[in-house]
Amino acid sequence: MRANELVSTPEGGLTRYLQKIRTFPLLSVAEERDLARRWQTAGDRAAMQQLVNSHLRLVARMAMDNRGYGLPVADLISEGHVGLMQAIVKFDPERGFRLSTYARWWIRAAMQDYILRSWSLVKMGTTAAQKKLFFNLRKLKSQLELLDEGDPSPEAVATIATELGVTEDEVIEMNRRLAGREPSLNATVGEDGFEWQDLLVHDGEDQEIRLGAREELQLRRDSLGAAMERLDARERHILTQRRLRDDPLTLEVLSQEYSISRERVRQLEVRAFEKVRKVMRNDALRRPMGHPVGSNRPEAQLAAA
Repeated sequence: MRANELVSTPEGGLTRYLQKIRTFPLLSVAEERDLARRWQTAGDRAAMQQLVNSHLRLVARMAMDNRGYGLPVADLISEGHVGLMQAIVKFDPERGFRLSTYARWWIRAAMQDYILRSWSLVKMGTTAAQKKLFFNLRKLKSQLELLDEGDPSPEAVATIATELGVTEDEVIEMNRRLAGREPSLNATVGEDGFEWQDLLVHDGEDQEIRLGAREELQLRRDSLGAAMERLDARERHILTQRRLRDDPLTLEVLSQEYSISRERVRQLEVRAFEKVRKVMRNDALRRPMGHPVGSNRPEAQLAAA
């Protein structure tokens, strides 16, 4: 098997997949750094594939560690692949640590997100402490030598709550949820034949509203990008540094950078801002009905972008 061949997810059989990934050699520090640099600087896809393949055993090992949640190992591996790819894209080889150290956090996050989504259709683990409770309750119960059946003793509940920084009620509730999976939304309730999902009320924002908001935000960004292209390099830089940063540069800093007065920087900023506002306004007026861009005030549009 070629070293740069990218192994797919274990759809063809988990045993065959585990045998296959063991054929890929582990990388030395120098090899890993060289491959990461080639991917970062030149977009070398073969280098990226070698980085992926050399870390597939890590993904498989972490998937095995999460088998206790009753989910298919193959699915956990697939989610781990996503986390591994994200880690490689963001990995900086110049920081001095190994890719496996960095990727472990991304792989774990991808798997845990999948586990939480799969375990409940109802929102679970909304805070960091609750997520920590979900993923550590079994381990703590094992350390305390507690049985899986029934609620833990009050003393054990207090110990777990203190250890994980949650309330005792949250410990009891999570233990009960882990003891039995959620009933199906299609399960019938009562004698009238209603399904459970018929009795649930969604109090969140309508899906069409969320979709419209995302489309509107994208339109704003596209419009702003087109408007910024109309500026010359100096105007674009000044406007970006003054209006599009979380910590805007001062007029003094920019005046020193361009060897001009602070008043001249302010004038260039205002002129650039007016150009962008005019382009975005015209773009909004040309857009067909049904595709609003929200407020025509440049302040709001620049902030949204």
